[in-house]
Amino acid sequence: MKNQLLFLVEDNPLEVDLTLHALKTGKLENQVVVVRDGEEALGYITKWDGGEATPFLILLDIKLPRVSGLEVLRKFKSHWAYRTIPVVMLTSSSEEADVRTALELGANSYIVKPVNFERFVELTTALVHYWSHIHTGVRTTPGSIQNPRP
Repeated sequence: MKNQLLFLVEDNPLEVDLTLHALKTGKLENQVVVVRDGEEALGYITKWDGGEATPFLILLDIKLPRVSGLEVLRKFKSHWAYRTIPVVMLTSSSEEADVRTALELGANSYIVKPVNFERFVELTTALVHYWSHIHTGVRTTPGSIQNPRP
């Protein structure tokens, strides 16, 4: 769907450019918010609580400065209002411990970035298309979920 917000958490400028180029090449018209470290990513919880548009999908790297991607994932998935936002770990790490930990913390998918650009474009296009057009799930928007706490 056009104009849905995609949240990309990636510290490597080349990887950011490749991802944005892949989205453009795949003719995906999503608005993309890019943050470059885990601390900045966690700051968005406050912005979303303040009414800023929430993403339909978070693409999250593991190896991030200041706060690791796994810690970011843990905090996103433990937040009562944003735990339903799909998080796809899009990373170069194929370490079994990273995969296991990410899935245990609630990652919806774990994808090791392909080295081949054409394959990266195909993969990025397919995963964004899946989460924006095919997947049926809860869409989190400000005010759509009530705080279960009294």
